[in-house]
Amino acid sequence: QVQLVESGGGLVQPGGSLRLSCKVSGDITILDTMGWYRQAPGKQRELVATGHRHHPFIYGAPAQGRFSASRDDGESTIWLRMNSLKPEDTATYYCKAESRQLSGPLWGQGTQVTVSS
Repeated sequence: QVQLVESGGGLVQPGGSLRLSCKVSGDITILDTMGWYRQAPGKQRELVATGHRHHPFIYGAPAQGRFSASRDDGESTIWLRMNSLKPEDTATYYCKAESRQLSGPLWGQGTQVTVSS
């Protein structure tokens, strides 16, 4: 059974940086698409970055130019590097994975990011 576990969230000042990790337990090679989403209180979950294996990640509008996602199957991990953080980036960040071998998408439990002075 494949599971996703996020880590790396926390409190950061505006303008700061964080790196989130999503560790895959199980066989990451069956996961065709992986990415990051976020959800702020009272708002819908929105795309941060998504990418199919061997293809560049595609970024949602709030992430473009500031965030960078990467995947390393050898480490069974994907990362999200977030720079120039703003208070509006405050949200719970979720890792998502999809596979032709699974009946539906996988989600992690989320990691909280708070950007505040």
